[in-house]
Amino acid sequence: MTKLSNSVLYLMSVSAGLIVANLYYNQPLLHQISVTFKVSESAVSNVPLATQLGYAMGLLFIIPLGDKISNKKILRYDFLLMILSLVAAALSETILLLVISSFFIGFTSAIPQLFVPMAAQLAEEKTRGRAIGIVMSGLLIGILGSRVVSGLIGERFGWQMMYYAAAVLMVPLFIMLQLKLPKLVPEYKDSYGSLLKSIGFYFKTEPSVRLAGLRGGLAFAGLSAFWTTLVFLMEDNFGYGSDITGAFGLFGIAGALAAAFVGKMSDKIDKRKIILYSALLLIVSWVVFLFSGNSIIGLIIGVVLVDLGLQALHITNQNIIFSKNPEARNRVNTIYMVGFFIGGALGTALGAYAWEHFQWTGVSVLGISLSAIIAVVHLIFRKKTVE
Repeated sequence: MTKLSNSVLYLMSVSAGLIVANLYYNQPLLHQISVTFKVSESAVSNVPLATQLGYAMGLLFIIPLGDKISNKKILRYDFLLMILSLVAAALSETILLLVISSFFIGFTSAIPQLFVPMAAQLAEEKTRGRAIGIVMSGLLIGILGSRVVSGLIGERFGWQMMYYAAAVLMVPLFIMLQLKLPKLVPEYKDSYGSLLKSIGFYFKTEPSVRLAGLRGGLAFAGLSAFWTTLVFLMEDNFGYGSDITGAFGLFGIAGALAAAFVGKMSDKIDKRKIILYSALLLIVSWVVFLFSGNSIIGLIIGVVLVDLGLQALHITNQNIIFSKNPEARNRVNTIYMVGFFIGGALGTALGAYAWEHFQWTGVSVLGISLSAIIAVVHLIFRKKTVE
């Protein structure tokens, strides 16, 4: 088996960040988009909602193929559709066309989730957490940094330019991956239908995977509610545009940079303790948000804490599920990440509703509630967490 070199590991990390950024460029631009198409804040929230649902569908239908088809073959077709979807979004003349394009952007941008099981497969067992942490660090920095870049470009050149720039960026990235990424040819020989059916088998027989998906989904629901509504809070309470809103991603990066450390920690410390502490940190971060509706400093502190809490939880979840079923890591990751991003889509919808009816207090209470459920579920089922 090909050994995982640091150069390949960091290429996967950077690629994960640049690709997953496609999912989040829209969030600081929602106000501009609503003005362009003359639609309400609630209606424009369908753009990130469609993107996250598309991502969940990509996880469900594309990522399991990593256990059956060569990774490089998957990349060829995926990147073609990804680039076409980004250009279509930039050319959209109605909100409906943008929502449809956003779904396919999400669908094709699921591809970084091939890199995480790949890192786990190629790494030695004693360094698996570190490898996952480094890839996840790139992915999370991409999520957070995308908002900074998008806010700046949107404010100066319009929201359409962000989609054009993303499409252009994907071309050299694809070339680098084709040249440098190890080619992996899985041994699974049954049909694609059997492959998808087997996901149900692992879902039924692996309680640790189900619990990881629930924890991750609830945590990401809270984070999605925050980022979906932050742009409206900044406009209404502070009078700031998309560039300042996007800049909040810089503070979240402070939490994301801890990924490699969290990965190493999850190789050595009881994973159940890390999960509990992560849930408590998420609760604290949302309490900080609750009292920071008129405080930029409070919002900055909350962003650092919420991203650190989510990251610690997410990497520990993945280390748990990848330690089992090595022949089906992509399918197990599919179960986990579908739950994760369905949670994100739910958080986007609930966040928009909470903002429309209860403003920032409603969004904060929603985040506290979701985080508290994680802690309660973990305490009830902690024995099954790593079984």
